Amino acid sequence: MTLLAQDRARIATTLTEIACEAGEILRAYHGGDCPHVIKPDGSPASSADIESEALIVAALARHWPGIPVVAEESSHDRPPADLFFLVDPLDGTSDFLAGNREYTVNIGLVQGDRPVAAALAAPGLGRVWGAGVEAFEAPIVCGRPGAPSAVGVRRQPDDGLVALVSRRHGDIETEACLASLPVGRRLQAASALKFCLIASGEADIYVRCGPTMEWDTAAGDHVLTSAGGRVLVSSGEAITYGHYDLYYRNGPFVAVAQASYADCLSLPHRARPVRPGAAVSPKA
Repeated sequence: MTLLAQDRARIATTLTEIACEAGEILRAYHGGDCPHVIKPDGSPASSADIESEALIVAALARHWPGIPVVAEESSHDRPPADLFFLVDPLDGTSDFLAGNREYTVNIGLVQGDRPVAAALAAPGLGRVWGAGVEAFEAPIVCGRPGAPSAVGVRRQPDDGLVALVSRRHGDIETEACLASLPVGRRLQAASALKFCLIASGEADIYVRCGPTMEWDTAAGDHVLTSAGGRVLVSSGEAITYGHYDLYYRNGPFVAVAQASYADCLSLPHRARPVRPGAAVSPKA
């Protein structure tokens, strides 16, 4: 099934509504003593994650009952389909628990190996982004998306690039990549919000050499790509999704407003864990 442009636009609009509704759950927990546990991979999972995901999964099932959902907390081990959702109900849980407002709700619809519609809400900042064919941003008003406006990446600034860096995941390889670029300023930001800040013309590049999961990136990737940017891996190709054989783990990538910024970067090649008996996709 091929989704038409108008179908993708309608889906994106509905996804922003769902993301904002889930965001209200997160806002209710934020700043308080949110119960949480530490998962085997060392990352936290909180009551806010669980409740947000339950709402999202139920809403997706109502609107699109035939499309499977791969979600971080409840269905991360589910195989993909030709058309499937990737969901992170609370991206940036550690920052969320520490009181940071830059957490997000990420919902991406993937067809084949690339996202085709997405929503990413930042409830703590009162902003939500979406994309079908074109990218847009809207304020969050009373828990719902307000009037949307188109967004697009900016040209290279004269005073140097604004590089987005993580508060929690810096590493030597990322620093080496940034050293090869004309970076004028670094801006700390959490979660998948980084993709959307580039999409809205507020920053220029985000390098990530450390591990991430597909539900961390699919929604932000589609918003940025629809706004004119790119998310590229070490081969220079677009990042792809649906890698069940790799436990949905991403390799190093760079998110850029202009593809030329990636020309002088040398992202590391890093092996990823493979499911026993799985054959790794050549595009992984």
